[in-house]
Amino acid sequence: MKSQRIPDTDSIEELSRFWDTHDLTDFADELEEVRTPVFVRGKEPTIAIALNSKEVQALKRIARSEGVKEAILVRQWVREKLRGSSSDKPSNKALQPSARRTRRG
Repeated sequence: MKSQRIPDTDSIEELSRFWDTHDLTDFADELEEVRTPVFVRGKEPTIAIALNSKEVQALKRIARSEGVKEAILVRQWVREKLRGSSSDKPSNKALQPSARRTRRG
């Protein structure tokens, strides 16, 4: 009959030292099955972007050439743009719709 038990500690160092010198199969009677997930990753918010088929094909081609999935490429582009803008910079008027209509002739 064994005289040692699995240490009841949260210390990674202590557990590491213990498992360096012990075998898990020797403690099968102390183990319990865990049915609920220990860690559940929360879902990130998502935004849908409408693109026409020509834009989708271009996006797929660029993503493929860079060796990444389309969503990852778009995320990189958005993050780059967000890093490049800040609240203390003047707003980019070219991105905002004009308040008055002009007549072209």
